[in-house]
Amino acid sequence: MKGQEDLDQFLEYLEYQRHYSKYTVDNYQKDIIDYLGFLEREHIKYLKIDYSDLKYYLTYLNEEKHEKATTINRHLSSLRGFYQFLLKEKKVKNNYFLLIKGPKKEKKLPRFFEYNELEALFSVSDLKTPQGQRNQLILEFLYATGCRVGELVNIKMNDISFNERKILILGKGNKERYVFYGEYAEDILKLYLKEGREKLNKYGSNYLFLNQQGRNITTEGIRYILDQMIKQTSLHKHISPHMLRHSFATHLLNEGCDLLSVQELLGHESLRSTQIYTHVSMDRLKDVYFHSFPRAKK
Repeated sequence: MKGQEDLDQFLEYLEYQRHYSKYTVDNYQKDIIDYLGFLEREHIKYLKIDYSDLKYYLTYLNEEKHEKATTINRHLSSLRGFYQFLLKEKKVKNNYFLLIKGPKKEKKLPRFFEYNELEALFSVSDLKTPQGQRNQLILEFLYATGCRVGELVNIKMNDISFNERKILILGKGNKERYVFYGEYAEDILKLYLKEGREKLNKYGSNYLFLNQQGRNITTEGIRYILDQMIKQTSLHKHISPHMLRHSFATHLLNEGCDLLSVQELLGHESLRSTQIYTHVSMDRLKDVYFHSFPRAKK
């Protein structure tokens, strides 16, 4: 496929210079391969594209592939980055993707767990086994810290300040921030370090979360563990690590935490990204008002 060499160099740049997670790099790769395949099919040279070619590609995504607005915007973001790299390498003269605006996203409120649902989820692990202790800590840390699953799998032992109950996280764009954990997470962390991790750590790894083979656990591994855990409850929800992050933010705001603090804890660059959680909190406030205020309804 034409452009494969440039794509490989770009992916290496994302992984080793920008320190993007494997999951993010894989998404970039899929999007750009799809785009290069489209260009090849239409006999368009990827280094010689113009604005009309991009509009044509957008039409293809929208009308032929019937992609959702979020997927189209992800494709455009991947290609903006790719052509910015090509521009930096002086292989193209313009990055036309900077001129393209994607379709407006539907405003979807984040899915989160109610408190009672979390209690059900937290009660399924067998704390007598190394895997059960590890799985419980994964749950506690995702909820207690609000960190992304890609950040969670990269936590090393020396990132944790046990006295202050805080963890140094390496976030998106190689940016560092501190997150905190409470007494519930501290209890299971102590148990896991004393028992479970000792048995799982066959190779002297410095990573906190280890798999059956004693290697650091992957994001896919955590998703599989959460899927298995939800099956042991009576909850009829598809669980994702991000739902626990959403729950963390929503519950903080519901309990009166200010938006700027939540932004800092989540590692959002823009306050706009955090503001979506205020809609969830406002819905909750509205519901409480109409059910509680005596003269809210006749």
